Amino acid sequence: MKIVLLPGDGIGPEVTQQARLCLELLSDRCGLNFVFEERSIGGIAIDRHGKPLPQATIGACVEADAILLGAVGGPAWDSAKLRPEMGLLELRAVLGLYANLRPARVIKGLEHLSPLRPEIAEGADVLVVRELTGGSYFGEKKLSDCVASDLCTYTRAEVERVAHVAFKAARGRSKRVTSVDKANVLATSKLWRRTVEDVARGYPDVALDHMYVDSAAMALVMHPRRFDVLLTENMFGDILSDEMSVIAGSIGLLASASIGDGGPGVFEPIHGSAPDIAGKDLANPCGAIASAAMLLEDGLGLTGEAAILRAALDDALRGTVLTADLGGDASCSAMGAEIRRLLDARLAARDAHVDLMSSNRGF
Repeated sequence: MKIVLLPGDGIGPEVTQQARLCLELLSDRCGLNFVFEERSIGGIAIDRHGKPLPQATIGACVEADAILLGAVGGPAWDSAKLRPEMGLLELRAVLGLYANLRPARVIKGLEHLSPLRPEIAEGADVLVVRELTGGSYFGEKKLSDCVASDLCTYTRAEVERVAHVAFKAARGRSKRVTSVDKANVLATSKLWRRTVEDVARGYPDVALDHMYVDSAAMALVMHPRRFDVLLTENMFGDILSDEMSVIAGSIGLLASASIGDGGPGVFEPIHGSAPDIAGKDLANPCGAIASAAMLLEDGLGLTGEAAILRAALDDALRGTVLTADLGGDASCSAMGAEIRRLLDARLAARDAHVDLMSSNRGF
């Protein structure tokens, strides 16, 4: 299985390296035979190749089984004609990635990391399903000295396909979907709501409710356990998923998956490139490692290996080797090494259990 690595800019290379080392450990111990190929994207690609998404990167990604991305962007390219973020948007278009999955949960025993009171944060577990290729991010843009506009457009087909992703995901969780819109004001939201209701009829086992985006933002910090799957358009999802990340304790903890129909997905932490700490070995690698776990499960179908990696990550977060954003003083590489130590221990325990079961069958 071929995994393409796109480290990108800022802290992207540092956190991606820690995730790669976890995947290499799993590959070696579980006989997965992963093949890694590294390519450029974002600002570093502009510097090296003159464009944020070189053709060689596109070719490698199209042929990949899954893609692990670090982060793109930074002030070094603020005045550039081509923005680093354009590379990521183009990659999503090339691969047909229209749904972004962002899970956020408060890990039992780590409620103190959340800015919310423990009794509010406890048990929060939300999956944001964000539409990724429509809305004002991709609409026609006009800019003059006095007037600017960003056209927000959605088609029924675009809403239907991402709604199916949300309802299918809910079937594997608590079977509840909250569709977020602004249907009291926006025409696109009126179409969104009607279309989601039509799709919901095909999932009678999943409960659906609607909520305006401003009410949803408030409810997330007051009653986060109220939500299971949040389904939302592009911009609303971008904002709400970042809000949810803080509830979990740190934006450095959260992973995401961008998926389409059948091709390789892109898996990445939701944090940015953090240029102020880039190259200092201070970044939190947990979001990238959690993204590697999503890559294993959602990208490659390796649910068992993904569960072991997530369990090792949870073990580490309950320990004392933590980065500064989690209240510790560990470096990025030290936190990664601790996660791999715990991963190795879990793999050893699993192997010992398998050996014991085989021995018992011998009698």
